[in-house]
Amino acid sequence: MTRVRAVGIVRPGGPEVLEVVEREVREPGEGEVRIRVAYAAVNPSDTATRARGGAGEPPWVPGWDAAGVVESVGSAVDGVAVGDEVMAVVWPGRPQGGAQQELVVNLAASVVPVPDGVSLEAAATLPMNGLTALAALDLLGLEAGRTLVVTGGAGHLASFAIPLAKERGLRVIADAKPDDEELVLSFGADVVGARGGAFVDAVRAEVADGADGVLDTALLNRDAFPLLREGGVLVPVRGWSHGDSERGIDIRPVLVRNAVERTDWLHELRGLAARGRLPLRPLDAYPPERAAEAHRAMDAGGLRGRVLIAFTSSG
Repeated sequence: MTRVRAVGIVRPGGPEVLEVVEREVREPGEGEVRIRVAYAAVNPSDTATRARGGAGEPPWVPGWDAAGVVESVGSAVDGVAVGDEVMAVVWPGRPQGGAQQELVVNLAASVVPVPDGVSLEAAATLPMNGLTALAALDLLGLEAGRTLVVTGGAGHLASFAIPLAKERGLRVIADAKPDDEELVLSFGADVVGARGGAFVDAVRAEVADGADGVLDTALLNRDAFPLLREGGVLVPVRGWSHGDSERGIDIRPVLVRNAVERTDWLHELRGLAARGRLPLRPLDAYPPERAAEAHRAMDAGGLRGRVLIAFTSSG
């Protein structure tokens, strides 16, 4: 066992409940790698865990995304080797916690080399949200030429979902504030409409019967129904507890936990990012001692990218 520093949620609450804690990290076993983490992204799921608490006893170590260097490998591992710069998706619900610790042991299936030409900071923003976007598109099951609405078009998840949908030949309509319209168009959206009640009119002006699918990153929930045609598909990102459907709309919640071992999808994300097809937007990096500041930035909203926890000497 090796003792390392980690970001710990010591009890449910606000950013003040975050502390630097020590954790024991074991050697990797069969099919596992141990990564010396340079950067770990902070996502809304982390702030939600902080607010409500995690599974088991505290302290809970948050973090779904890590980028760093492979320190050691277990048996039956190929694709990455000691010394490789890698990015990983880490399930923080595990007993050993999530990505926000100096060393993390993870399934090799959830680890790939960083995209060519991409920094560790930028790579740390990609795995979890990229996998969520691919899982959502898989659930939607739309054929090329169909119309997809993405709500919350300027957000981090949408910034991956929109270009990935375009890669699959979909027509994409997204919403945005006026100041974000050019940004969302740069992601590849075909049409951008104003956020709020007028967005339904904007969608219906493009597709009179409604869209074939909606990826609801803005948590509109039932308010997303009018965007869809009869029998369309709604993919919510935070589960579904909002009553029955209507007009035959098929509700298919996306759970990224089910996609963490999709090595093929991680490689797809890696390739697209290397070619500049996915916008990687790392923001400020905070040492673990300042994790509360990172959470306050997330709680304030309006970020166009991801803040990071930095386990580097320059942190």
